[in-house]
Amino acid sequence: MKRLLNTLYVATQGSYLAREGETVLVRVERETKLQVPIHTLDSIVCFGQVSCSPPLMGFCGERNVTLSFLSEQGKFLARVQGPVSGNVLLRRDQYRRADDDETSAQIARLIVAAKIANSRTVLQRAVRDRPEHRGSPDLIEASKRLVYSLEDLNSPLSLNEIRGVEGEAARIYFSVFDHLITVQKESFFFHNRSRRPPLDNVNGLLSFLYTLLVHDVTSALEAVGLDPAVGYLHRDRPGRPGLALDLMEEFRSYFADRLALSLINRQQIKGKGFRKTESGAVLMDDETRKIVLVAYQKRKQEEIQHPFLEEKVAIGLLPHIQALLLARFHRGDLDSYPPFLWK
Repeated sequence: MKRLLNTLYVATQGSYLAREGETVLVRVERETKLQVPIHTLDSIVCFGQVSCSPPLMGFCGERNVTLSFLSEQGKFLARVQGPVSGNVLLRRDQYRRADDDETSAQIARLIVAAKIANSRTVLQRAVRDRPEHRGSPDLIEASKRLVYSLEDLNSPLSLNEIRGVEGEAARIYFSVFDHLITVQKESFFFHNRSRRPPLDNVNGLLSFLYTLLVHDVTSALEAVGLDPAVGYLHRDRPGRPGLALDLMEEFRSYFADRLALSLINRQQIKGKGFRKTESGAVLMDDETRKIVLVAYQKRKQEEIQHPFLEEKVAIGLLPHIQALLLARFHRGDLDSYPPFLWK
């Protein structure tokens, strides 16, 4: 199992990463700001105008430390990694199952059911915590409608039908998402989901957190020997980590959405930390991005009772646990993949 706090996020614009012995140096204007031993890292994530020396890139490849480059707003750009490792038989089984529409639909149905169930739990807890809130009736109604979506998944469905159920459930969930935002409504409001680019502060925050999450899930899948690019719900597309996007669906509402709401409702971030570009895209400033990254890492340290393992684990280890369970399913150790269900 991987260590929890094993990702170095570099968000300061103009930073330069270099190798010195067995360590990674982070320099800003030729001044060393940080020095980290390579053996403590699993991955490095660079945002915006951050550059790396070729020796460091080779060093990371040798030590199996994934080096990812993202835009300032969190859009994935590129990844540098060493030789692909993992059990070839495991990946062959993954590819065979992905090529079979019926088998893909079975796995996709489990993942989508977990996503919908976890989204419903988010709404239910919001009603429980604020029963007198004016949006509670809408949240209750949306929660009931998500039950119908879950019931639709009880019967055998094709992949396209599953995607249809997932899309409708997402529409229901996001139709009441604005009710979950209780303060700073002039700066943080939600009308609908916009991604490329995010057009308001909430969408900008969600997109950034989703990017961090898919990075963690990708690393988890690579660690157990599965191919992050070959998914079941998300089909093959050049440059898209289909399986990582599949597995990420189980954690979107539980981890990313709840963290975004917490940052807004506790006023840890402010509207002034966001700006709109000429293209309409919303970006976070460096200070806000750092606040989000720190909160993201702190949330990963919290513990939860895993529903399948029935033991306490750090939230940051959930992607690694689910990746391992999926790998065990592919090896034949489990009859079915047990998705993450928040209770």
